[in-house]
Amino acid sequence: MSKKLTTREEDYSKWYNELVVKADLAENSGVRGCMVIKPYGYAIWEKMQAELDRMFKETGHENAYFPIFIPKSYFSKEASHVDGFAKECAVVTHYRLKNDEDGKVVVDEKAKLEEELIVRPTSETIIWDTYRKWIESYRDLPILVNQWANVVRWEMRTRLFLRTAEFLWQEGHTAHATEVEAIEESKQMQEVYATFAEKFMAMPVIKGSKSESERFAGALETYTIEALMQDGKALQAGTSHFLGQNFAKAFDVQFTSKEGKREHVWATSWGVSTRLMGALVMTHSDDKGLVLPPNLAPIQVVIVPIYRKDEQLDAITEKVNELTKELRAKGISVKYDKRDTHKPGWKFAEYELKGVPLRIAMGPRDLENGTLEIARRDTLEKQTIAIDETVDFVASNLKQMQDDLFNKALDYRENHISEVNSFDEFKEVLESKGGFVSAHWDGTIETEEKIKDLTKATIRCIPNDTVIEEGICVFSGKKSDRRVLFAKAY
Repeated sequence: MSKKLTTREEDYSKWYNELVVKADLAENSGVRGCMVIKPYGYAIWEKMQAELDRMFKETGHENAYFPIFIPKSYFSKEASHVDGFAKECAVVTHYRLKNDEDGKVVVDEKAKLEEELIVRPTSETIIWDTYRKWIESYRDLPILVNQWANVVRWEMRTRLFLRTAEFLWQEGHTAHATEVEAIEESKQMQEVYATFAEKFMAMPVIKGSKSESERFAGALETYTIEALMQDGKALQAGTSHFLGQNFAKAFDVQFTSKEGKREHVWATSWGVSTRLMGALVMTHSDDKGLVLPPNLAPIQVVIVPIYRKDEQLDAITEKVNELTKELRAKGISVKYDKRDTHKPGWKFAEYELKGVPLRIAMGPRDLENGTLEIARRDTLEKQTIAIDETVDFVASNLKQMQDDLFNKALDYRENHISEVNSFDEFKEVLESKGGFVSAHWDGTIETEEKIKDLTKATIRCIPNDTVIEEGICVFSGKKSDRRVLFAKAY
């Protein structure tokens, strides 16, 4: 194996970048700011996709697909939306190349598009232009559609998974007859995301709503789930937006109600992206490599034979084949690595780096004794057990590991929520401890911006379970009726 990773304590950012590459999750591509997601990384994303897709369909949603190109004029129809995305848009202006006199490939200046096309940064505009054709009556509602797609946002500073010029995501776009229905949908999807994060990613999240300045461009309300990474920085893991009637009015999407009146529909949109891959890495991994929660690990159990002679390998393989069949019958994914190109120690280090939850080693002596050795990736503990106990032991340990990873991350987060009552305290906690800072805020964008300028901390959310209480804003000294959560964030 290549040299050891930089440790988290030495340089957390460098540790993350090295780990993503060395664990074969992704690498930078020949296109600035874009990444190649490698097969092992994509296998994790596929597991995320599969679970989320199931959850979306269980809540009544269907998948569709809309164009990657959006006419520029569509963006000008919703003012706050275009303001929010204008600086990140990639624009297609021509449709043909040609060879010049020197034989170089150049853009054909005669092939200019009549109207420039925006490469999809998000799909509200193209989708609401489409919904206008789909919706005529209350009988056509609700529309509950999701799409799995790629989007482009021209970021200047990029990091694998966390912020790239092109990334993969899903975006839900729904249309409703009433405001109440649309708000319920927005909140329901926040719950879906929170459940996924906690049950599958083993990543505890705080559910809340965004302040006005942090809302999605064009939304009346943005509901978010916020997670805390091991370096004390927050990460927005998923958002769901109540869009009111803004897009319906911009694109003239009306329906005839039961009472026979023409009304504009109510809208939502919601999404999570491959940024979740970065969250997964940073929530659980250690200085030896990835630590993957079993529910999302492409390989849950790896079996490594230890032998010197071919006949020993044959005997081990026979036993492993029986074991593999039993484990797979229980829905457990298993890899048997009998490559002769690397020694067992090299393989152990590789699977440690890749975060495989359980590693089984089996040699000739184990066969004689009817035992094998199992190592857990999160605790690095090794245990010798009877071969005939393996299936039950593996099943219970995978469940235990999933729970333990969640509880460890939850303990870390709970120990990094600090309640402060002065701006000096606020700054001290941010610098010395990090994490979420619970503080009174006067509700103004001006105060929010000044705090951001001075500390780089932003309001991550107004928690759903926040208590209404009289207080004094930590910065302005004005009256406040609730605490909000601030943090430095990715």
